[in-house]
Parts: sequence; C-alpha cells; structure tokens
Amino acid sequence: MTERAERRRRTEQRILEAARKLFADLGFERTTIRAVAKTAEVDPALVMQYFGSKQDLFSEAVRVAPAPVAPGDTDELVEQLLGSLGMKMGELSQGSLAMMRSMLTHPEAAASARAVLSRQIHQIGESIPGDDARMRAALMTTIMLGVTVGHQLLELDELREVPQADIARVLRPALKAIASPQPE
Repeated sequence: MTERAERRRRTEQRILEAARKLFADLGFERTTIRAVAKTAEVDPALVMQYFGSKQDLFSEAVRVAPAPVAPGDTDELVEQLLGSLGMKMGELSQGSLAMMRSMLTHPEAAASARAVLSRQIHQIGESIPGDDARMRAALMTTIMLGVTVGHQLLELDELREVPQADIARVLRPALKAIASPQPE
C-alpha cells in the first residue's frame, strides 16, 4: 500500500470512529457532519468526499459483519447466537449503539438497521432447513435484538442482574425450537 493510500485509510478510520461515537452519543438527527469532522480533526468537505452524505456515513459507521454460520447445523447456529450474548450484553460498539438509538426515531437509520438485520436474517435463514426458514430466522434475530435492547438501552434489572449463562440457558430451547422446522 502506498503512503498516500495508507494516509487515506487512516483518515477514513478516524472519521468513522468519530461518527460512531457521535451517532452513539447523540443519535442520527443530532449528529452533524461538522461535528464529525471536528471530532476527527478533518475538514467537513473531506467527510463528504469520503462518504457522500450523512446517511452513507451512518450506514458505514453502523455496518456490522455477521458471524459465519455453519449450514444445516442448527445446534451450532444456536450456540453461535447465544455466544454473541457476551458481545450484546457487554460493551457494544459505538456503531451498534448508534443504530439501536436511532433506528426507531429516524427513517434513514431504520432503513440502515433493516439492511443490517436483513443480511443477518438471510445468513441464518440459509443455515436452517424448511420452507419458512427466513421467517424463523427473522424471529431468532428479533429475539436477540430484543434481549440487546432490553439489556443495553432499557437497562432492565431482570436482564442486567443475571449472568449471561442463565439467559443463554433459558433462550437455548426456544431458539432451537424456532430453528427446527415445525410439523404442519
């Protein structure tokens, strides 16, 4: 990588880190391109040059790559989902917090959240059998999202005061049942 390309990559990362922090702290509507630029110590025009718009910057800032899922092994899939509880109940990334705080109040943030969740649903749906796999994958995804929202944003004592292993123990049979095709 050339020195110029490396400098561009570092600048882009600084902008994304600043954006994640501000979107997480302030939400989509109150975060401005100028504030992101100031936090990243760059010119606002550079933010626009790299990302095009505030929406595109937000989409990139909250992008989370879903973990690989082994096709056909519903037990492994459930364990991977439950394994993500540590991340969901620990310190969430600034991008994840930004998406969660903004997705219910801003249409563009909601569209970004739907896109991220849709990719996760697709990946899970590809890993479970049955004609209704995508619907069941959506249910599994929203259960995990609900646990995350309850723990991180609503700070429900009933979720915050118990060990992650206890939550996983209770969720495991439900997720396994949803992952398995249901007889008609």
